[in-house]
Amino acid sequence: MISGSGDGRQDGDAEFTAEGVEIVLREACESAGLDPEGAELLRLGSNAVYRLASLPVVVRIARDPAVHAEMERAVALARWLESAGFPAMRVPAGTEQPLSVRGRVVTFWESVQERVEYATVGEVADLLRRLHWLEEPDTVGLPYFDPLAKLAASLEGLSGVSDLDRAFLEDRAARLAKEYDRLDFVLPFGMIHGDANIGNVLRHRDGHAVLIDLDGVSLAPREWDLILTAIYYDRYGWHTEAEYAEFVHRYGFDLMNWPGYETLADLRELMMVAWIGHQVTTSERAAAEFALRMRSLRTGEDRDQWGAF
Repeated sequence: MISGSGDGRQDGDAEFTAEGVEIVLREACESAGLDPEGAELLRLGSNAVYRLASLPVVVRIARDPAVHAEMERAVALARWLESAGFPAMRVPAGTEQPLSVRGRVVTFWESVQERVEYATVGEVADLLRRLHWLEEPDTVGLPYFDPLAKLAASLEGLSGVSDLDRAFLEDRAARLAKEYDRLDFVLPFGMIHGDANIGNVLRHRDGHAVLIDLDGVSLAPREWDLILTAIYYDRYGWHTEAEYAEFVHRYGFDLMNWPGYETLADLRELMMVAWIGHQVTTSERAAAEFALRMRSLRTGEDRDQWGAF
């Protein structure tokens, strides 16, 4: 029987609240033979992320109960990248995962270090260049990335915004879909991270940069892994001119000189706005940010006022 929560949660499943995910954490750790005492809740958003006190292990609990296959693939990919010597997040040896606990999908990851320290934009370029040189693993079964389908699904589930805003986003998505279909990509098709930006490259405790959040790795034109760094500089001012120049120098390609840049930038930006739209009912900060971004889309102004989420 479906509960009345409206999020597809079954009776007996855990609510995605601080109290609910703590229950999931304890049962998952018990199943994996780990000690949850003193665990610190680092984030409660698309995932609940805990750092254990007893071991350098991070526990990730997904909000979406339908991501079991996706996380199974991410774990397999992490093990493959480790075998290839690529600096990405690792999974603890001997841990069977992902686990399904009270309707939530749980994975365990080695902690990069005790505090969050981001790498440099140049190191992001280095890791992407290395990743893009790799041949995709036959054993993992990476999916093809379809940005138009992903955006359509995101807009279809966008229930917390006004009908006027949703109609505007849908009209913009339809226009961009036509433009996207006409793009002529110039970089090789292959394995991409899928959400490549400085927020997903952390400094390891031994000093080297590590790529994290592997669940979006897929097969697509490599331009997709360069677009976020470009618009973070060009549209929002989150990177300096010098940082972007270093990124271009170390990767070896300037996406902003490619004729399809504006279309790809508009499409990725729309995906970012839709994502914030799903958060508007969770906090006043998210609601205010969504309103700001919608004004920017309509007027073309104030993108440099956007906040990072």
